[in-house]
Amino acid sequence: MRTEIYLDSNATTSVLPAAIAAAVDAMAQCFGNPSSSHGAGLRAKAVLDGARARATRLLGVGSGRLMFNSGATEGIQTAVLSALRALRERQSRGEATGDLLVYGATEHKAVPQSLDHWNRLLGLNLTLHALPVDGEGRHDLAALRALAPRAALVCTMAANNETGVISDLAGIEAVLADTASAAYWLVDCVQALGKLPLDLARTRIDYAPFSGHKLYAPKGIGMLYVRDGAPFTPLIMGGGQEAGLRSGTENMAGIAALGAVLAALEQGGTFRSHAELAGFRARLADSLCAALPGIVFNHGFAASLPTTLNFSVPGVASRALMDVFDAAGVRVSSGSACSAKAAAPSYVLVAMGVPDWRASGAIRMSFGPLTDAATIAAACARIARCGAALRSGGLLPLDGAPAVHDAAEAAHDGAEASRQPGATLPAPDASAPPADDAMRLAPAALDAFLQAHPDARLIDVRERYECAATVTPAPGGRPAISVPLGQLPGWLAQWRGEAQVPLVFYCRSGNRSLKAAQYLRGLGHQQAWSLDGGLALASPAIDA
Repeated sequence: MRTEIYLDSNATTSVLPAAIAAAVDAMAQCFGNPSSSHGAGLRAKAVLDGARARATRLLGVGSGRLMFNSGATEGIQTAVLSALRALRERQSRGEATGDLLVYGATEHKAVPQSLDHWNRLLGLNLTLHALPVDGEGRHDLAALRALAPRAALVCTMAANNETGVISDLAGIEAVLADTASAAYWLVDCVQALGKLPLDLARTRIDYAPFSGHKLYAPKGIGMLYVRDGAPFTPLIMGGGQEAGLRSGTENMAGIAALGAVLAALEQGGTFRSHAELAGFRARLADSLCAALPGIVFNHGFAASLPTTLNFSVPGVASRALMDVFDAAGVRVSSGSACSAKAAAPSYVLVAMGVPDWRASGAIRMSFGPLTDAATIAAACARIARCGAALRSGGLLPLDGAPAVHDAAEAAHDGAEASRQPGATLPAPDASAPPADDAMRLAPAALDAFLQAHPDARLIDVRERYECAATVTPAPGGRPAISVPLGQLPGWLAQWRGEAQVPLVFYCRSGNRSLKAAQYLRGLGHQQAWSLDGGLALASPAIDA
């Protein structure tokens, strides 16, 4: 049985089997240093050259330069450093450079943060300026036209990681040409690889970073394209690898794996077509609409990647949606993986002008071009299960019943908060002990613990709707008692009378169960334990 359905591919992907094989071969057989002149080194260099040649053809590098690096964050740093150092040199010669560092308001945070970092370190004192987007998430070309004469560097992305919205790169290029802008141009192509046609040398794009792990290569390998004639300053010096562009012995396992992915792209037959992917998205969207009344998609489908859905549900917080999907074994995101831990509305959706309740409650569902029809069918069934679980928990209206909230009310009605999970526990006393390792039970030790304590009780402190959506058995192979965290006080009388009976609390990730164990121990029940890491570590991931 398939227990995990991974729909968070904009964050990262699994690794293509051919890429795993190529990486293993690079470590076991072609393990030489590609800078060495002996046979082992020459075999490694052949792998390196082959991967670069494929990338050059697929991306249309032409006479430009292409280097391997650790990923897009390094590529962005290198590009920004290169452009800003060139701007500083032009300033020192008395040349006009413009005073604005323009970046799309929906760019990945790596871009404005890199701009701010290098602008300060290099002492340029240029002004960072966010280029607004319209309600569909596309750059405001009229605003760019007004800014272009003052722009020193323009940074836009090919496709957005949260919404999948595809940028009008041709329109941006036309504005820069029409205004005779001398600005350098950086385009984040992370989400474009394998999903959009690229012919970089035919554009005026100066820098284009890529990350392998967004398209079935391992983490830690990426590429940076630099247009012929664009200024370049190495971020890393010492060794002269990558033709002096990026020093340090090359990550040959990563390069070999990425080369295998690029070979699959070039040869065809491995990845789904755009039409197939769009059909998969339509099936997921239909299932979401059927399961989640009032759902609103936060982007148009016509101008976005066919692999991305971003949506909000009136009256239901993103935390509740994340929890119920996770319980059902469907892995989704509440936004960019790099910022999902921050409890704040999506800055991407805020920039698009969507209502606050949608920006705060958004969920991203994304899949890769390797996804098959069976996975989509299984996902649709799980989505229906999630909808039923939310209805049983009172977070969605029952079939045939009127909705508690409509889209307009959801932003203002105080009742929304009462329908969400996360009730807090009263403090047992001011001297309650802090949560520590003494009350954490490792998943690997659970079976032995239960065998040693046959009277121990497993207590699931997740919300009822999470339990209803769950597709995996309780940890430890025995039934569990469902007691949502906020309802623990109602069980105190019974548990206090059984102070020697071990209580093993668990939840999705271990956070709520740790609060429960701390609460009970603070009340004197020293046999309260938390399953460390929760179901995320105790349950198998995929059994396909």
